Amino acid sequence: MILHLNTQADLESAIHALLEQDPRLKPIFQLAGMPALRRRDPGFAGLAAIVCGQQVSTASAAAIWARVSAAFDPFHHDALRRARADRLGRLGLSAAKIKTLKNLARELVAERLNLEALANEDADAAHNTLTALHGIGPWTADVYLLFCLGHGDAWPAGDLAVQEAVKIGLGLKTRPTAKEMAPLAEPWRPMRGAAAEKPNAVLNKISVAKRSSGKAKITAAKASGSQK
Repeated sequence: MILHLNTQADLESAIHALLEQDPRLKPIFQLAGMPALRRRDPGFAGLAAIVCGQQVSTASAAAIWARVSAAFDPFHHDALRRARADRLGRLGLSAAKIKTLKNLARELVAERLNLEALANEDADAAHNTLTALHGIGPWTADVYLLFCLGHGDAWPAGDLAVQEAVKIGLGLKTRPTAKEMAPLAEPWRPMRGAAAEKPNAVLNKISVAKRSSGKAKITAAKASGSQK
């Protein structure tokens, strides 16, 4: 069975089922609450935006994608395939990303790749289809499957936020590696994607709690110092 997370109701239903299936995840739910569904554009535009964001800051990724998407309106893979590399470079794309995007465009033009159809494939098979493409690594593939296609079983095992949330939720001493994440999430099939929706909310809550705790300690220290 392939689960799709297309609406907030889909996500909430999947998370409730996940908590019944593995009660160890309840502390994460209690800490972060119900996450909001996060979705990006599907198809070439969505994957191209993720490629633009590889190994750069969020702000830089947004700036590069804004220039690239504005330069091709409407944004179509064949237009990018035909674009000169020097023009793409002036938009902020590295040579490696230009090669990746042009290769994707050629695969789509030749109809050897159907990005939307991956939503209805087994998550591991869809992941392997994407990572077989030049310049598409595991993180890019899984982010596309989860956030662009709403694939309910996509599992971004290499994402640091997801790893940290799993560490907290399962009470692990150290953050699991990408290799260790696969067997840990095996009991959550076919809803691994629902588990991956929560980490940022969890880490935000922890960050806020740590800042609040730190401020409280500073205030207490100042008060104690003023009494001496």
